[in-house]
Amino acid sequence: MIVLGIETSCDETAVALLEDGGRIRANLIYSQVDLHARYGGVVPELASRDHLKKLPYLAEEALGEAGIGWEGVGLVG
Repeated sequence: MIVLGIETSCDETAVALLEDGGRIRANLIYSQVDLHARYGGVVPELASRDHLKKLPYLAEEALGEAGIGWEGVGLVG
């Protein structure tokens, strides 16, 4: 089974695809450092909006890197 892991807890949007046994098929991270730099720290509202914007693209890129489609994902977490 392949698992799609998603992380959006602060100012990074990250996705990873993992196989049974722990093999990493894809691992992508998008940083929002530049977005928040002008404010001197993370602005939660900006961070959440940017996660919503970037997550679909990162997920699709990870699937492409792993050479699978959505039908190949058994679990999202």
